[in-house]
Amino acid sequence: MDFNVKRLAADAGTFLSRAVQFTEEKLGQAEKTELDAHLENLLVRAETTKQWTERIMKQTEILLQPNPNLRLEEFVYEKLEKKAPTRVNNHELLGQSMIESGNEFGPGTAYGNALTKCGETEKQLGGAERELIHSAAINFLTPFRNFLEGDFKTILKERKLLQVKRLDLDAAKTRLKKARMSDARAVAEQELRMTQSEFDRQAEITRLLLEGVSSTHAHQLRCLNDFVEAQTTYYAQCYQYMVDLQKQLGSFPSSFSNNNQSSVSGGASISVPTIPVSSASLPSVSGGHGSSAVSGGFNELRSSNGSRKARVLYDYDAASSSELSLLADEVITVSSVPGMDSDWLMGERGSQKGKVPITYLELLN
Repeated sequence: MDFNVKRLAADAGTFLSRAVQFTEEKLGQAEKTELDAHLENLLVRAETTKQWTERIMKQTEILLQPNPNLRLEEFVYEKLEKKAPTRVNNHELLGQSMIESGNEFGPGTAYGNALTKCGETEKQLGGAERELIHSAAINFLTPFRNFLEGDFKTILKERKLLQVKRLDLDAAKTRLKKARMSDARAVAEQELRMTQSEFDRQAEITRLLLEGVSSTHAHQLRCLNDFVEAQTTYYAQCYQYMVDLQKQLGSFPSSFSNNNQSSVSGGASISVPTIPVSSASLPSVSGGHGSSAVSGGFNELRSSNGSRKARVLYDYDAASSSELSLLADEVITVSSVPGMDSDWLMGERGSQKGKVPITYLELLN
């Protein structure tokens, strides 16, 4: 019992000594041991790393999940160590709505068929987005969070302990200055040596931890590369899905009725633009045929004024009497007609003849 009382009294005395030293430093009435410049720079770098890690994490989470309520819910599930329920994302919701509306209008109509194809692509985009979020969470956000909740908390703990040891050291220096009797000075000198040793030891521990931030930067760099790779895969997939959809849709008339007959004569059409993208960084369009090779084949056909055999890539419903309906995988004869829109060719199947969109065709040798 007496031992516990003495220990409590000693702890109280130490705490009071630190409080007095801290107060006098703030008032400018006591000297303060400064940390060496290298250690100070390491502390600044660690704090900067912590601040930017938090900021990058926050903005990444907003990018991957713009809805703040869902972010909060996911945070709660994470703290409870429970798996958040799987939700249909916006692309998938849009895709489902398009498919349902396409079925309502009828897959036999141009509009209904286009809606269904767009809906299927939107679902693919939703799946790609889900994969991106999953990859980013595991390979990017989790390592960043582990630094904040693990390594940096350890640094804070040791830095706080270093501050305590510094206060003890400076308090011992103050007591030595105030000591007048030889016995009191001897005790003060011994206390100073002990506090100096403890301070130096704690400064070394803190320094080693702070130098480990360089390893953190190297690890976060690898995580950043993983995140960029995940984004590259995501956008390449999205590009490929949209190119495939573009080829399926081809060119549709600007206006038509539900019975798939054009309400505007002349077959006016809206052509889907081709997206200029470097072939070195993104996947080729489909079937190993590059877009430049395909365009070159059609340009050659137009300049020769001859005819070629072509394979139909997708079903196509004629939107007017001037067009020819197509079935996937059938082979037709195509030729160029002077004055015709560059997105179209004249197609022939036996006695049937009409305009066909080039995006639905693959020229045969």
